[in-house]
Amino acid sequence: MALVSQQLIVLGDFNIHAETTLTGAAQDFMAAMTTMGLSQIISAPTHQAGHTLDLVFVVDGGTVRVEEQNILPLSWSDHHLICLSIAVSSNLRRGGGPIKMVRPRRLMDPDGLLRSLGDLPVLETGDPVDALADRYNRELARALDTIAPERPLSLRRATSTPWFTEELAVMKRERRGLECIWRKSRDVSDQARAKAAIRAYSVALRAARKAFTTARIASAANRPSELFRVVGELLRPPEAQGLPDDSATRCSDFAHHFAGKVAQIRLELDSSLIVVPEEVTEVPVCSILWDSFRLVLPDDVEGILGSVRATTCALDPCPSWLVKLAKDGLLDWFVTIINASLVQGSVPSCFKQAVVKPLLKKPSLDPSICNNYRPISNLPFLGKVLERVVAKQLQEFLYDTDFLDCSQSGFRPGHSTETALVALVDDLRRELDRGSVTLLVLLDISAAFDTIDHGILLGRLSGMGLGGTVLQWLRSFLGGRSQMVKLGDSCSDPWPLTCGVPQGSILSPMLFNIYMKPLGEVIRSFGGRCHLYADDTQIHYSFPSESKEAPRMLNQCLAAVADWMRRNKLRINPDKTEALLVSRASDRGIGWQPVLDGVALPLKSQVRSLGVLLDSALTLEAQVSAVAGRAFAQLKLVRQLRPYLVKSDLTTVVHALVTSRLDYCNALYVGLPLKTARKLQLVQRSAARLITGASYRERSTPLFKELHWLPFTFRSQFKVNTIIYKALNGLGPTYLRDRISYYKPIRSLRSSGEALLSPLPLSQARLVGTRERAFSAVAPRLWNSLPSEIRQAPTLLAFKKDLKTWLFRCAFGE
Repeated sequence: MALVSQQLIVLGDFNIHAETTLTGAAQDFMAAMTTMGLSQIISAPTHQAGHTLDLVFVVDGGTVRVEEQNILPLSWSDHHLICLSIAVSSNLRRGGGPIKMVRPRRLMDPDGLLRSLGDLPVLETGDPVDALADRYNRELARALDTIAPERPLSLRRATSTPWFTEELAVMKRERRGLECIWRKSRDVSDQARAKAAIRAYSVALRAARKAFTTARIASAANRPSELFRVVGELLRPPEAQGLPDDSATRCSDFAHHFAGKVAQIRLELDSSLIVVPEEVTEVPVCSILWDSFRLVLPDDVEGILGSVRATTCALDPCPSWLVKLAKDGLLDWFVTIINASLVQGSVPSCFKQAVVKPLLKKPSLDPSICNNYRPISNLPFLGKVLERVVAKQLQEFLYDTDFLDCSQSGFRPGHSTETALVALVDDLRRELDRGSVTLLVLLDISAAFDTIDHGILLGRLSGMGLGGTVLQWLRSFLGGRSQMVKLGDSCSDPWPLTCGVPQGSILSPMLFNIYMKPLGEVIRSFGGRCHLYADDTQIHYSFPSESKEAPRMLNQCLAAVADWMRRNKLRINPDKTEALLVSRASDRGIGWQPVLDGVALPLKSQVRSLGVLLDSALTLEAQVSAVAGRAFAQLKLVRQLRPYLVKSDLTTVVHALVTSRLDYCNALYVGLPLKTARKLQLVQRSAARLITGASYRERSTPLFKELHWLPFTFRSQFKVNTIIYKALNGLGPTYLRDRISYYKPIRSLRSSGEALLSPLPLSQARLVGTRERAFSAVAPRLWNSLPSEIRQAPTLLAFKKDLKTWLFRCAFGE
């Protein structure tokens, strides 16, 4: 009854003679119950001796009403049976708002969950994997209902100022009255009294707000994710609070938009194709290199559960964080279900259902327009564990066979957007040093992950040597999928997915990289070069400034790329594709524009590539100004929270919102002119002053030493040296390893065994921008300046530790 009505009913054998005059402890007890608003409703005898010992208390004037009571004697007990007819007014629940069913987190105990599961039924790997997964979901849901049943929660209207108490409201009314006295009265005592009251109100107002904010932050201090959520809510403006409406209509609008967008793209691509080429439809002849999965052991699954994030899907029978805490008692189930899936080559149907959460592409976009969102799929937790098992083995196969394009950096170990940009900018600077002109084209693909053709993808998988249960499992993974949009408590109708791979899946990025592999070969066949990060494709074509063949060859390359995209069910968006001409100032008027899919691409003065602004001269001035501006804006917001955060939490927030912006792709900032680098140095200095509470005039050097921060220029050197170490030790991409080489003298010298790098010849680094800023030229100079013991560090962790210590000494002269 308490769950339904949110009001208490207290009843039981109290052994108090309620039919007589109350005295002593019995009188005190009844008075205490009356004080809490509880009334005793049993008036007849409840014992065979004629005493009223069994009592029932209800709330005075509450929503629970006892309409009828019967007291019946029993032959097998000296107490009587009390039967009550209780009515509940459900429309008078506290809060007056809608009711949401929730599970109290404090009741979700992993030991209690395992006790409720009891002795698990015996699972055999030979059972159908769908039956095993359904049994797992059913048993886990039953156990969760046992330990933490759902209960109604009345959703109250959120107040914008919960710290504004009734006492503050009274003080505010008094202040307004005293303000009138202050303005009208000329009595000095009245004015002094009014000033004192106004001052007291202001102090109390600030104290109440500070106390509330401090309490919120303190409650989340030990949980970084919760801390960032609270800080984000405090810093986020009201107009950026997310979706404007969480109604069922909004869900349906998103569902129709996402499904209709993909269907329209596929229809346009199918209508534009006249002949489907053989290389797309036919499976290349290749011997089977991998036809069965390696079964997992409990230790393997335990390691995956320890590393995977606890992201709970609405389709999960139990919160994933609780599953991770109770993993010791569930490992056998996990191993059985995963191995059954791998042996049978089948993915359970319940793992192929996804809940889509619309994510706004940019904060500046209009949240009321569906086209400004991208669909992010949230999949069941155990399904992600299964995908991670397959992804690990597939990654090992791709590494052993060296199948992926060497220029593909997306979702590969040791690769990142930063390594891709370092290689891209190095290529552009080297071509600039040779006197060549380079045209950089950044392709934009519409809904790339959502339009992948399953038949073409399975053909590529077969062509790379997959067969047997491996190919059967991947075919099952792609087929029979469905998804639905969920906003708040509203869900859209599910719709089937006949193409594409779900965004948010662990396997999807790897499958997308396999799908895109032939694109690099098409680009290189025309003499162009490319760098790819998932669907971000960057084509650069270098040529002499006076070349007359370059426009024709480049347009042929772009035409071949557009044709390959159409045949592989991908649509290029020429309107969002950007082009940049990288050249010396005297060579920028080439007098022509590249053409993509019949649309002339205008040459821009700067383009954004993987989050970095590149200009025609590669000065990075626009990028530095943009980073400094956004970082100062974040510092201004964080400064508002400084009174409420302890130093450790303030440092965490500054690193998350400010330092991360300075560190992103800071390998490109090596060798920046002092006037350009100074903008970012000022940001770092302001962040140090904010954390330490130092004054504006205090020097930054002692602040950096106190915080143990490397100055901005040394942080860039730290990043470049770390990239070099990874490349030399097989932890980074091969396209960076190929740009540097160990120094090998003709005859034996003392420096032969010191892991030095060969410097770039002066004939290949004639420009200052190449000598001071190109990775191929800067890497040997920075690496060779390190002490020998740092260069030969055994592990990456030891290298970083020793490198930071050495740079710290260099920066502060210690």
